[in-house]
Amino acid sequence: MAKVSKTIEQWHEQLTPEQFDVTRNKATEKAFSGEYWDSKVPGIYVCVCCASQVFDAADQYDAGTGWPSFLRPLKARAVKTHKDQSLFMVRTEIICANCEAHLGHVFADGPEAGGKRFSVNSAALRLIPLVDGG
Repeated sequence: MAKVSKTIEQWHEQLTPEQFDVTRNKATEKAFSGEYWDSKVPGIYVCVCCASQVFDAADQYDAGTGWPSFLRPLKARAVKTHKDQSLFMVRTEIICANCEAHLGHVFADGPEAGGKRFSVNSAALRLIPLVDGG
């Protein structure tokens, strides 16, 4: 997939105000308010900005935080990470590798031994449900 680069105006036209604020301004939606924080629907999550596949719903779990949490990205190169020193703390930001949309943050407190928790804003995602083949 070709890298996506758009103007601020183009992003405003494509995204809702909340999606724009989260993905382009690095905002965080309120806990327990997003569409996917407790979703159990099987499928693939794509970036709301560029439709790149970023997470598999099979790797989603309830971390009790109020945001969708994943064990890992769909593919290692689906996301990039950056040091985030905002809000008087040091965290690791997750961005879409294709369009650099802010997705959320990754933490070292995942349920698997030594695992990570990819905490993602619902506003940065769109779920493509699996189609029942039967």
